[in-house]
Amino acid sequence: MAIIIKDGDFTDMAKSVKVDGKRRVVLPKALVEEDITFHVYANSVGQIILDPQVTIPASEVWVFNNPDVLALIQKGLSDVKEGRVSKIDLNNL
Repeated sequence: MAIIIKDGDFTDMAKSVKVDGKRRVVLPKALVEEDITFHVYANSVGQIILDPQVTIPASEVWVFNNPDVLALIQKGLSDVKEGRVSKIDLNNL
């Protein structure tokens, strides 16, 4: 199985959470964003890991399947983060 714990620095978010009558657990709002789904993992001692997931449109999956395009996007995001940007007037192109 792939490694799913990408950071071992856990924060205690709630204590003594109980399941409801339908065996559901309500998560604190701080943990859940809209449109997030979870993969659920459990180990032999009953610990549970919720791994948040997002869905991308099928029309955009080509970006993630093309390492060259993905590298260019990541470089662009890095440039923006580092302030290596300039304004362009699109009307003058």
